Amino acid sequence: MSDDRSRGLFRSIAHRLAGDEEELPDEGRLPSFARATGWLNSEPLTPEGLRGRVVLVDFWTYTCVNWLRTLPYLRAWHEKYTDAGLTIVGVHTPEFGFEHDRRNVVDRTAALGVRYPVAVDDEYGVWGDFANHYWPAVYLADAHGRLRYHHFGEGEYARTEMMIQRLLKDTGAQDVDPDLVMVDPVGLEVAADWRDLRSPETYLGYAQSSGFVDESADRYDRPERYRADRHLPLNAWTLDGRWTHARHAAVLDEVGGAVAFAFQARDANLVMGPTPEGASIPFRVLLDGEPPGDAHGTDVDADGRGVLDRQDTFQLVRQSGPIRQRVLELRFDAPGAEAYCFTFG
Repeated sequence: MSDDRSRGLFRSIAHRLAGDEEELPDEGRLPSFARATGWLNSEPLTPEGLRGRVVLVDFWTYTCVNWLRTLPYLRAWHEKYTDAGLTIVGVHTPEFGFEHDRRNVVDRTAALGVRYPVAVDDEYGVWGDFANHYWPAVYLADAHGRLRYHHFGEGEYARTEMMIQRLLKDTGAQDVDPDLVMVDPVGLEVAADWRDLRSPETYLGYAQSSGFVDESADRYDRPERYRADRHLPLNAWTLDGRWTHARHAAVLDEVGGAVAFAFQARDANLVMGPTPEGASIPFRVLLDGEPPGDAHGTDVDADGRGVLDRQDTFQLVRQSGPIRQRVLELRFDAPGAEAYCFTFG
């Protein structure tokens, strides 16, 4: 038997054994989407109108790297199971201010290949009705509109898909392929290297900041000149040049400023954007003071050069081989950059 056929048989057997044994709880009714502030890819949907279909509700926000790593599975499930009776409803609940901008959400929804219905949840109404607290979060409802399964965060893709298949079969769906989807993620969608990951998500705005070596409430919300510390301990960061350490972000006030972070991870990403909206700010990434070469991320070249031209998550570094502590420096060629949050993978 070929390797491909062996893997397919194993997935089928694993599905039958796990799916047949597990009891699914009744976690209450599927909440309403009535407090959504808009819809993309669909007319407004209701629990009543979705009766007879299995519903997967996915809470997301487009800069969240944890959600981005789940997206290949959501796209694959939408493609595979829609005709069998699955409806995926993405609920876009923004984290950062710019994620309230409908144009940003529309553009990123299209660019990311999200083709299933999306409830725009700018005011956290749907979030509140689900009593949700996480990005990403998945809730599965059966054909009777009862919640039967949930999962918070990344992972558990096989188990989630098994639950989709089981609920579809409970509706009488025929010929549901028991094999699990296979995905081929790229860029930010590639799963984290958890074994070597030693750096946490780190916000730069003082409302949630940690690890800033020059943290001082006396310097908040006004332009100040900072001097980079070249000897950063792991998971510490610093600024260089004239910046405003604002509640929501670190905001660059003059050309040539930089932010540096001592990290240990395969990937380093930064949520950032230009001001004013629509501006383009060239930047350069250095690793331990040198161009990244083969360790460059998808948003920079081997020389470390990129352009900040949207409000989004930018992948700056993707390393291969042994992972060790490195210092990432990001220097901007124009003022107006807003740096929100480092993430790692």
